[in-house]
Amino acid sequence: MDIRLYVKAVGFFLLAVIGIPGNMYILVKFAIIKVTEKKLLPTNSILMVLALMNLLIVFSRIILQFLNAIGVENFLDDSKCKFFVYTYRVSRAMSICTTSLLSCYQCIIIAPQTKIWAYLKQKAMQNVLLITTAVLLVNLILYRTSIMYAIVKKNSTTSPYTLRLVYCDMDYLTYETYIINGAIFASRDFLFVGLMAFASIYIVYVLLCHEKSIKGKRSTDRVPGKSVEYKASRAVIMLVILYVILFGFDNSMWIYTLTLSNVTPDMNDARIVLACSYSALSPIVIIATNPKLQQLLTFLKRKMFFFCYRSAEKEIQVNCIDK
Repeated sequence: MDIRLYVKAVGFFLLAVIGIPGNMYILVKFAIIKVTEKKLLPTNSILMVLALMNLLIVFSRIILQFLNAIGVENFLDDSKCKFFVYTYRVSRAMSICTTSLLSCYQCIIIAPQTKIWAYLKQKAMQNVLLITTAVLLVNLILYRTSIMYAIVKKNSTTSPYTLRLVYCDMDYLTYETYIINGAIFASRDFLFVGLMAFASIYIVYVLLCHEKSIKGKRSTDRVPGKSVEYKASRAVIMLVILYVILFGFDNSMWIYTLTLSNVTPDMNDARIVLACSYSALSPIVIIATNPKLQQLLTFLKRKMFFFCYRSAEKEIQVNCIDK
């Protein structure tokens, strides 16, 4: 196997191995909480949607990239190409929108208790599902163009304004269509990145102001790390930082490709790695910072500690008998 294909296969395999169990764990755990406790915090509901979208990204893009890297030949037709491309693009759009929604929601929750903010908090908590559904419908409509331009790769010549997507091509036919589609979706991405960045900056500002305001009080009140709001805000900020780093590079490369008449497969592979990395790595941040998701991990750690302790105890007993 070509060294480039080998590296590509290993990279996408690792993303799949990390992304599938991580996102599945978040979905299953929150579903169990919803059934057993009869309720789910709005923040956790948003994280559940994010995990679902991340999982769809893994199956609609990362798995296909891995199969292509290990030499699986074309097995899609036009209809399957349209399905996978559409699923990936809607899921990717929902991933950025959901992360932005999460940061904006946390920004509202942590804001001072003024009349306006109190009203926004009430509305945000009551309408999280409605807002998420509305965003999904908008993206489903917006990305219907993917169905129009997605075609299976053929030996016949395509136009110069074609994006190579593993087993499929996105043939925009004309330069104007290519530029308009690229500009619209890149602008959308930067808009939502800007929203989540602004919300995160405001969250940091509120936390710093809160920390200063409680100076001089008793020590237990001074430790912001003990508050639920602080932990949730820290988790959101970490997700936003991860998103901005990965998708910032991705969108920068996308803008660069707009200046090219023909985009090489290696360029597309690099963009896909950056775009898909968030779907695989964000579950690690979510699980590490969400107390509800850490319960099983804590249980497994205790069982492992108990197993190691019992093994060591038996070994000591055997050594004593031998002596």
